[in-house]
Amino acid sequence: MQADLLLFLSLSVGVTVAPGPDNLQVLARSLSQGRAAGIAAALGFASGCLFHTMLAVLGVAALLKASPLAFDAIRLAGAAYLLWLAVQVLRNRGGFSPASGPLPLGRWRIFGQSVLANMLNPKVTLFFLVFLPQFVSPWAGHPDLQMFWLGVLFMLQAAVVFCLIAWFAGMLGEVLRRRPQVGVWLDRLAGVIFLFLAVRIVWN
Repeated sequence: MQADLLLFLSLSVGVTVAPGPDNLQVLARSLSQGRAAGIAAALGFASGCLFHTMLAVLGVAALLKASPLAFDAIRLAGAAYLLWLAVQVLRNRGGFSPASGPLPLGRWRIFGQSVLANMLNPKVTLFFLVFLPQFVSPWAGHPDLQMFWLGVLFMLQAAVVFCLIAWFAGMLGEVLRRRPQVGVWLDRLAGVIFLFLAVRIVWN
């Protein structure tokens, strides 16, 4: 059982570290808005994993897999939301840089945006539906509770990995922002990343 948990944790970290919409958005937030904003985004994306865990436990993921229309509707809603975020970042012209003094409330908004962006990614739900049952022990009983706690473990490791990405990206952003006009370009880079992710979701 312990070996299975270690394998689950190792594979989970590997999946989380691999470049994807969540960690790329954490990277973009940290570079453009600073370490605190990146950590807020990191915790938001990690928290969203609990939503997908519950869907997988309740079997809603199976419905999404069986209904291409429902899957596409959620996927396109996520793409539209990322596109909206990209427009907001690109229109700010440096307004997301720490020099502008973002209020703590802004971090809560980033957290909420990140949770929503994660929830609007049906591929994560399907991943949890396929991934979590592989580590459920048929002899331990209560497979739904086992899946739930595996999802919680995945969420916790995702929070650690995403926060590490935010921390180091924030340090890099601080160095880059010491140069004139770099803050504006960092915001533009964040906007381009959001735009790229939106297009990627539509075309996948």
